[in-house]
Amino acid sequence: MAEKTKIGILLCDYHCGRCHGIKCFRALNNREGAFSDYKDKDFELVAYGTCGGCPGSHLGDRVLDDCKKNGVEVVFLSSGFTCGYPPCPHIAYIKNFIEKFYGMKVVVGTHPIPTTFWERHKAAGSWDSEEWEEWIKPTVTDEKTRESYIT
Repeated sequence: MAEKTKIGILLCDYHCGRCHGIKCFRALNNREGAFSDYKDKDFELVAYGTCGGCPGSHLGDRVLDDCKKNGVEVVFLSSGFTCGYPPCPHIAYIKNFIEKFYGMKVVVGTHPIPTTFWERHKAAGSWDSEEWEEWIKPTVTDEKTRESYIT
């Protein structure tokens, strides 16, 4: 049996107060959004927690230490980091910190960006940079899929 890749989902603490996680789990189970690259791979969700609040106050202690101790190889930053109002201003630091200090791969986003968020952030120019375009790429989908993620 092939070994499973151990993954963790890190939620934006600010956004998760208004989020129930259903879209993340739906995308994970259906291998949609950022999980579409893992369609043919076996993985196990071993961690699900928050950053601890701006500017990522829990990153250097319990959350990521426990992820590392439990074999997490890939950390998915929830779509709340990119879809919140405003999108996380600390995302570059958080991504870099996890990759450099903990040696874990970081994927920005989880579920496909719902149409409501897509339209508002595109109109506001929230993602108008090469860096943001790269970060949201795993969760950019077709209109039909975006519509199916509206709650």
